[in-house]
Amino acid sequence: CCVFFSNSSILVSLYCCGVSVCISSWFLFILTDVISPIPDSYSPQYVEAAWYPWWEKQGFFKPEYGVSEQNSRGIFMMCIPPPNVTGSLHLGHALTNAIQDCLTRWHRMRGETTLWNPGCDHAGIATQVVVEKKLMRERGMSRHDLGRENFIQEVWKWKNEKGDRIYHQLKKLGSSLDWDRACFTMDPKLSYAVQEAFIRMHDEGVIYRSKRLVNWSCTLNSAISDIEVDKKELTGRTLLPVPGYKEKVEFGVLVSFSYKIDGSDEEVIVATTRIETMLGDTAVAVHPDDPRYQHLKGKMVLHPFCDRKMPIVFDNFVDMSFGTGAVKITPAHDHNDYEVGERHNLAFINILDENGLLINGMKRFEARKAVLQALKERGQFKEIKDNPMVVPVCSRSKDIVEPLLKPQWYVNCTDMGKQAADAVREGRLKIIPDHHLKTWFNWMDNIRDWCISRQLWWGHRIPAYFITINDPSDVDGHYWVSGRSAEEAKEKAAKRFNVSADKITLRQDEDVLDTWFSSGIFPFSIFGWPNENQDLNVFYPGTLLETGHDILFFWVARMVMMGLKLTGKLPFKEVYLHAVVRDAHGRKMSKSLGNVIDPLDVITGISLEGLHAQLMDSNLDPLEVEKAKQGQKSDYPNGIPECGTDALRFALCAYTSQGRDINLDVNRILGYRHFCNKLWNAVKFAMKTLGDNFIPSEKAQSVSDRWILSRLSAAVGLCNAGFRAYDFPGITTAIYNFWLYELCDVYLVRKRETTEQQTLYTCLEVGLRLLSPLMPFVTEELYQRLPRRQPQCDPPSICVTPYPDVEEVDCEMEFVMTVVKTIRSLRADYNLTKTRADCKLTHKLIYFTSYWL
Repeated sequence: CCVFFSNSSILVSLYCCGVSVCISSWFLFILTDVISPIPDSYSPQYVEAAWYPWWEKQGFFKPEYGVSEQNSRGIFMMCIPPPNVTGSLHLGHALTNAIQDCLTRWHRMRGETTLWNPGCDHAGIATQVVVEKKLMRERGMSRHDLGRENFIQEVWKWKNEKGDRIYHQLKKLGSSLDWDRACFTMDPKLSYAVQEAFIRMHDEGVIYRSKRLVNWSCTLNSAISDIEVDKKELTGRTLLPVPGYKEKVEFGVLVSFSYKIDGSDEEVIVATTRIETMLGDTAVAVHPDDPRYQHLKGKMVLHPFCDRKMPIVFDNFVDMSFGTGAVKITPAHDHNDYEVGERHNLAFINILDENGLLINGMKRFEARKAVLQALKERGQFKEIKDNPMVVPVCSRSKDIVEPLLKPQWYVNCTDMGKQAADAVREGRLKIIPDHHLKTWFNWMDNIRDWCISRQLWWGHRIPAYFITINDPSDVDGHYWVSGRSAEEAKEKAAKRFNVSADKITLRQDEDVLDTWFSSGIFPFSIFGWPNENQDLNVFYPGTLLETGHDILFFWVARMVMMGLKLTGKLPFKEVYLHAVVRDAHGRKMSKSLGNVIDPLDVITGISLEGLHAQLMDSNLDPLEVEKAKQGQKSDYPNGIPECGTDALRFALCAYTSQGRDINLDVNRILGYRHFCNKLWNAVKFAMKTLGDNFIPSEKAQSVSDRWILSRLSAAVGLCNAGFRAYDFPGITTAIYNFWLYELCDVYLVRKRETTEQQTLYTCLEVGLRLLSPLMPFVTEELYQRLPRRQPQCDPPSICVTPYPDVEEVDCEMEFVMTVVKTIRSLRADYNLTKTRADCKLTHKLIYFTSYWL
């Protein structure tokens, strides 16, 4: 009887008559019965119902379990890519966690001190949007009606009620995370680390303030990162819905108009996809080598709606072959134009406010129509034609993103980017697969400074304070100080300006930090950095970072840069990047296509009607809903059958080829559910063969025994090599072939002899351990039903047993099988399949060979 105390509950694990019993507080919960006869058929729901709570209660997922400094074979540490607190599982999450959990379980079974650290991201924009919508829907209030402090309390309330959903889903996937170490990026420990990181980097000058163009969402009233901008490709004229507009807005057209040359009757024709921005034009640019415009050097053009005279500048960025070769320049509203404006010292005229309104209060896309009409009235409009283009759309609000000139906080990434690039070039950091190296070096060698300001309330408020002394300008950043408190900031300000602290007035920045800033220090903030402690010394730096290649820059690069900057160490030794999951037709997962699948629906099964119902609960346009329904009906006419967690995990790993996206046919996962059933039946049949009184002992040494053990040994070697090389299809193929084509189709079809029972047991026991990292539930269920060689010493769970090592391979049986296949082929060639032919072999295995024939 083992007694564990957890909070106010007492957990008593009783092992009586093979029944694991859990008593928590005042209720009794039967975990699982492994003594009664094995059920006739495999049921994922039956097998996967109760093992996870037992694993967790026994502490199998903690790095301290069963490992000491004396017997540890090394340390394996990996932190989870923290999912958004607003998130729910999709197949991308399922792939990530299947790979990470397989690796974690393999390292744990190898006897390493193993930690897979869970965590959750506060997801600044996504969470604020969710809570704002909830407030408006339930109480008819905006966050401004509540005020900042009350709104943040509402967000914390929502987080405490709804924010743990994804943790429960991860457990459903069998993820062997140490939940006692779970971290939320807004926890006090992590928030302190974020504050410290900002202050240190600001004091050093790596973080600075500047007025530049940012990606601006008028709906969110905030700057957003590049990863939150969806690139919507248009082939030509397209009407798109825009928040705040009753009618759809026209995109995908190129509007041509003319600017008149000052002092002459000549004009220059320019073209734009955003005609409304011409209100902020401050120049026209042409290529220095363009012969058409050499005579215009030093000339000016006239703005048609005001008395603004604008220079004609000559710049190499202009494409002479596009359009007329003349380009309008709006430095305050276009990223390329911004750089031209910097090079030629042009005026930066901002025509929009944070809400997307012009100075006269007109909406930006209503101004588009008004500008076009005014140009027509002045005779300066030329033409409109279709134009393939990419429209930037805010992934959170679905608003059209505007480049907007704003004072923001930036991280100078030049030196950090070089260090991150050098770490890979010098082999100190390995990126797998290596075809991502080109992307890595392209980003790091051409890195731009990172905007870390977000105009939100939910998040880490920037610990910077504006100093007021005779109310100076705040643009250059000189009048900003950072501090762990207002008092510390005031002391810094007084020292900088050589005045007494009582003459300083401070105002803390209203903005919060980009979520990727806190994610960038995640590998060491979870261990209490900057404070020294045992966990930080033992588990940092980590071993591996596994994630999707789509966030190589947004997360991986920033972890590397900030780890080197703040700790002087790389946060991990290797980065393994998995591919993107697509549907069976190779299409990207999209709600509008109806091909986004919740992995829990694959695990438990769902009807076609159930899939349709999920579409009705979404925010899709009615036309898109109908299109998505047709897609679901085509792909899943009978819904999705129950496959179980083990089959889903195995399928995802089997599909994970390095360097290629995964075209996952959900129906094929059912094939691996049949594999689980085959596994179940094989063990059930073998256990009947072993009998009730079987006691495992030494292995037998018959030829067939040595052959099957050689095949088992080969499978063990392939699996270990596969884990080391992140070759998951190699692992699944080796296991699948051993169980189906060698153990079941060859070895088990022969009548069992008493001397061979030990080998059969070895195959079952080692084969299950081999499979355990990929299929933790069914292997645990079957392992618990096997007798033990040393009942008093063997580990209590398969997940903490040693992973199999390679044994000597005996090739005699391989020779026998080659002879058998050759003879069978000859009999077929000479049409002797129905004739009993004599066969003479000169070999000591002649009798055994004839047995197989």
